[in-house]
Amino acid sequence: MRRYLWITGLAAACLLHGAEISVVDEIIAKVNGDIITRSDYERGKLGVEAGMKQQGNYTGARLLQAIEDAQKNILRDRIDQLLLISRAKELSINVDAEVNKQLAEIQRNSKIADPEKFQEFVRQETGSTYEDYKSDMKNQLLTQRVVRQEVSSKINFKKDELEKYYNDHKGEFQREERVFLRELLISTEGKDPATSAAAEKKAKDLSARAKKGEKFEELAQNNSDSPTANQGGDIGAYEKGKLRSDIENSVWEQPRGFVTEPINIGNGFLILKVEEHPKAGLASFEEAENDIRGKLYQPRMQPEMRRYLTQLRAGAFLEIKPGFEDSGAAPGKNTAWVDPAEIKPETTTKEDVLSRTRRKRIFGVLPIPGTTAQQTGTSSSR
Repeated sequence: MRRYLWITGLAAACLLHGAEISVVDEIIAKVNGDIITRSDYERGKLGVEAGMKQQGNYTGARLLQAIEDAQKNILRDRIDQLLLISRAKELSINVDAEVNKQLAEIQRNSKIADPEKFQEFVRQETGSTYEDYKSDMKNQLLTQRVVRQEVSSKINFKKDELEKYYNDHKGEFQREERVFLRELLISTEGKDPATSAAAEKKAKDLSARAKKGEKFEELAQNNSDSPTANQGGDIGAYEKGKLRSDIENSVWEQPRGFVTEPINIGNGFLILKVEEHPKAGLASFEEAENDIRGKLYQPRMQPEMRRYLTQLRAGAFLEIKPGFEDSGAAPGKNTAWVDPAEIKPETTTKEDVLSRTRRKRIFGVLPIPGTTAQQTGTSSSR
């Protein structure tokens, strides 16, 4: 009976101990004060594979090769991100207000007022917890701010360089007539006549405010029921015949900056602003200048970004476990992995300690050979 009780107690203890066991993820890289785990790495590989398949640019063997090539940079890209976040901390960059603003906009567009329900909505839509989603958003904004401040802001083009590209590539700037628009929608979907009348009044007030000079982008962000509210109502460019006839007639002959009266589109009232209206033919240099900057920017940005990240690596604490490779490694940088379990603490004996203590006492009383003892308690420099 006693043996049975002992075995039962031991089994219970084992079960209790087992409940406290958790799987510790393997660390594969250390970047300053952060770590990269094997599960981070594997999630990155799965994300690359899913992204490649979704793009649909390749199939069969070419798809497999593209996935393999992209996965070689998984560790590099994660190290890049952690280095940029670390640099943001050094620069005391704070994006908390921007994070809160973006989350508030997402919540407003989701039309979920209850915070707990909104957090559950985020989890269902993204597969991440609300806190993880918020943290990822913050890290993305931090890295963007560092890149803008430390890299892209320093890439400049001389006017003669832009003009040369324009003169050498005029064929790229032959255009059809287009109109660039922003929208602001006040929805009436599912609303009764009284509520629809209030929506129409609101739309007329917003149109009047925009005509008087208030920023259309901000009015759209704060009031529009369209998904484009996050982009300040930007809906891009349209060629002749690509818009609904009543909408096209309201904007096609209008100048830049024109704001329409509210247009009843059945499920709401639509307000449009004409951002640009380039005519058909060769765009002028002034009209094409922003496009030229964009064409020249990316080829210059990529090597500058890589150079900057190599510079961050050179000054960082970086260790990478054998079997994993940083494809963006800085030349000459030692990233050898040091296993803390293999570091042996310095040891000494009691006799060594007592011996050092005795020597210190002797040196405190007797002058060291070759030196002169000072009798005074003061000193001066000359």
